[in-house]
Amino acid sequence: MKKHYQFSAPGRTEIGGNHTDHQHGCVLAAAVNLETLADVSLNESDMIWVQSEGYPAFGVDLTDLSVHEEEKNTTAALVRGVAAAFAQRGAKLRGFDMAVTSTVLPGSGLSSSAAFEVLVGTILNELFFDRKLSAIEIAQIGQYAENVYFGKPCGLMDQMASSVGGMVYIDFADPENPIVEKIDFDFQKEGYDLCIIDSGADHADLTDEYAAITRELKELCAFFGKDYLRQIPEAEFMAALPKLRETVSDRAILRAMHVYRENERVAAQCDALKTNDINSFLRLVTESGHSSWMYMQNINPVGAVQKQPVAFALALCDSLLRGKGAYRVHGGGFAGTVQAFVPHHILDGFKEAVEAGLGKDSCHVLNVRPYGGVRK
Repeated sequence: MKKHYQFSAPGRTEIGGNHTDHQHGCVLAAAVNLETLADVSLNESDMIWVQSEGYPAFGVDLTDLSVHEEEKNTTAALVRGVAAAFAQRGAKLRGFDMAVTSTVLPGSGLSSSAAFEVLVGTILNELFFDRKLSAIEIAQIGQYAENVYFGKPCGLMDQMASSVGGMVYIDFADPENPIVEKIDFDFQKEGYDLCIIDSGADHADLTDEYAAITRELKELCAFFGKDYLRQIPEAEFMAALPKLRETVSDRAILRAMHVYRENERVAAQCDALKTNDINSFLRLVTESGHSSWMYMQNINPVGAVQKQPVAFALALCDSLLRGKGAYRVHGGGFAGTVQAFVPHHILDGFKEAVEAGLGKDSCHVLNVRPYGGVRK
């Protein structure tokens, strides 16, 4: 009789640091109480077979862990990429069957892909590598799989928050050795509920929008002979603006301005939470949201006029909260979700009004999960 193993990895919420991680900046993120689960059994072959609820089954051959161009943008690419990273580190992998269920819905803005990558990494680390890798290393492997095998130039925040668990401040000045600090704060105890609001749009066909952000910032950094904004002092950036505008787009410059300010906001948010200054924290959350819209410009896809779902969701939050709590775009933007911190005494009315405007079950009330990827 086959022995079964169970594993879990959480979704994540980005609390501060919108599009700062890929510029080696700072973020504040948390694991949440929505998870991707796997029931695993060894199959005595060289194949990993994956059956995710609601999707066709697929297999990945462990004897061929090279990049497959035809697999780009597929879940199979993530499995192959994570397996390849473990094999490169010396893990002796064997085949297994993996039945997957998830409450981290695709396109929810809670990073179902990172949760899946951390899930696979946790399985391989537990069953085939004697738990040699840390949560941080598993996160780095997930990013590698998404960048190289899946073909999405993501930063490291999503995987890190899912893998480490709890609420964490992360400084990516050195992505190989990020500084990770746990932040202990109970929003509910302070009278606020964390809500993730589904705008009704998904991330399909938006890869070019996301890639444009990193591409434009890379072009800007090249002006200074650097690779990432973190390598360029803000004073040097500001002094170069006249010549810089002759070289790169104004949008690239505005996006850089957002990143500089956002890194400062993350540090200030952490200080506010450590001193129980909830009002300052909420003010900074709203400032972050305004900066994402005005400078990062990741609310509406280029040319969107008739349908602006994220903008509508943000406007709805603004109308309902009326200066109480806070709200902001959540994650990559352009589609997906909005985050809101809602005073507990108005939560029921807020949720009801949001779902009247955006549809049933569009407002998810979440809690911070204190742990990351685990064997259950």
